[in-house]
This record gives sequence, structure tokens and C-alpha cells, in this order.
Amino acid sequence: MIGPNGIGKSNLLEAVELLGSLRSHRCSQDRDLIHWEAPEALIRAEVGDGDRLELELRRNGGRQARRNGKRLERQLDLIGPLRCIGFSALDLELVRGEPALRRQWLDRVVLQLEPVYADLITRLSRLLRQRTQLWRQRHRASTERNALLDAFDVQMALVSTRIHRRRRRVLKRLEPIAQRWQTHLSGGTERLELVYRPGSRLEEPEEEERWRLSIEEQLREQRPEEERLGSCRIGPHRDEINLLLGGNPARRFGSAGQQRSLVLGLKLAELELVTQLCGEPPLLLLDDVLAELDPTRQQLLLEAVGDSHQCLVSATHLDGFAGGWKKQAQVLGERELRPDLNIR
Repeated sequence: MIGPNGIGKSNLLEAVELLGSLRSHRCSQDRDLIHWEAPEALIRAEVGDGDRLELELRRNGGRQARRNGKRLERQLDLIGPLRCIGFSALDLELVRGEPALRRQWLDRVVLQLEPVYADLITRLSRLLRQRTQLWRQRHRASTERNALLDAFDVQMALVSTRIHRRRRRVLKRLEPIAQRWQTHLSGGTERLELVYRPGSRLEEPEEEERWRLSIEEQLREQRPEEERLGSCRIGPHRDEINLLLGGNPARRFGSAGQQRSLVLGLKLAELELVTQLCGEPPLLLLDDVLAELDPTRQQLLLEAVGDSHQCLVSATHLDGFAGGWKKQAQVLGERELRPDLNIR
């Protein structure tokens, strides 16, 4: 998709991402995804061997998912037929930005491999909201509050354990692949490490029951601090993923070029891992990312993708694409970018 800024190229890619993962990397509320004057929005796609997917967003709240015309009781059942990995200029903040950005990135990787993971993240968010609301209800007696917190702790310890395990497991799988890409991108001069720093104390060896009981105890111990601050201090929402180059934090000591190479390597590792474990390559969404990469990194990205992945690419011009890409691609200009666009 070629055209000037502001004509909706990113919106189209975001719609594909939303249909494939039920999440947007830019917006957290559905009303921000709907046209200002419209009460609802509908995303529809045909994938694979004719599988038809639909997701309806409503401004007044609620979603409706359909597959092959059949209404789905759970949105989660929409995930799977359309796996996609996005790479945009916003991803370059993965190194420099706040820990939440790295958690969201890792969650998107896990979600590609285990769609049920979306339910765990939703449950964690709901439990955190409930705890916050409980501390604001000053009229409650301490015995009543503690009884409710005991119930929340049991649920939160279980959800936290399962999220911690999945995040750590996927990061361990990603690290050797990302290290190989970082070595390639840096000409063998840089050593990458991905270090998982959980927001709970996790003792070895990894055992779900042991971790669950430990987190439950940690939640009880931190209640005085939680009451004082109004927020829970234990759990996956406090996780950090440290990105190290040569043993040093890339966030503080990496140059702009090193940070861009690191993000590119992470995305290529993500692409490779999902392809390995799912048996087929995901759809790759590249949102004006070439503008943020120098010519060498542009060429490395295009070569890595090659002919093995279907890509949806947005750009303001074709200058960064090699001849083979131009010949094989379906190029859509400003006139073709409309809401009812069909891309095959």
C-alpha cells in the first residue's frame, strides 16, 4: 500500500491485526477504533481455504464475532485461522520505552502460539481492577475486606502462575533465535540476552503448585503496602524483560542503530518461532517500517521475509524495495485504499 501519510494505511493493517489477535497495539478501547460518526464498525476477511471471519465493534460497548456466518459465543474462538505479526515504527520503542511495552510484545507472541492465553490476560486485568476498587471502598470492615482479598489472592495466584510460566517459556524459546539474528545483523560483534524479571518471586524448579502457593503468600505479605499505595505490587503486571547487549542494558547503552537492529532481530525471531511451532508462516504486517531503517537493515528485512511469507506493507514510496519485490507485489495506491477494500 503506497500513499501519503494520513490516508488510512495504518488503519487497514490495524484492522487485520485486530481480526487476528482481538487486540490493537495502538488503542485499548474499541470506541477509539470506530469512525467518529459511526455507531459501529465491522471487520471482515476471508482466509485460508475460504474461512470467513467477522468482528463487529460497537461504540456503546460489546463485540460480536462470527465465523462462516455463525455467531461465536466466545471471541476467543476467532483466534487461530489468521495468525499475524505486526512490525511498525511504534515497535522501535520496545527497547527505549516502558516495561509495559515489552510485556505487551511478549504477550502478543504467546497469544500467537496459545490463543487461550487471551483469557488469562483478561482475567488478570479484571482481578487487578477488583482489588483497586476494593481498597477505595473505605466503608468496608477490615474483616470483610480481608475475606474478599483472600478469595482474590487464590484466583490471582493461579492466573499469575500460568502467565509467568508461559512468558518465561516463550522467552527461552525466542532467545537463541534472536541471538542468531543479532549476530547476523551486527556482523558477529554483539551478544544479545533476553532476561525475564518476574514481578513475583519464582523459585526453581518450575512447579505450578509450588509457584501458586508462593505467590498466594506473597500477595498476603504485601497487603499493607497495597493498602497504602492502592495498587498490587506482586504479579505479572510487574514483569520486566531486560534486553542486554554485551551484558549491558540496550535501553541505556545501545546506540540508535543497535537498538533498531535489536528490535528487527526480535521481530524476525518471533516470525521464525511462530512458523516453527504452528507449521505455517503467519501474515506479516509491515507498517511504514522501512522509513525507520537504514538501507542495509531494509535489505536484511526484505531478504529474511523473502518469498515464504505473505506480507501487507505500507509505505509512502517504493524506493526502498528491490526489483523482485516490486514485480511480485500487488501495489495499491491512494485510490484503491477504501473501507471495503478486498486484498488477496
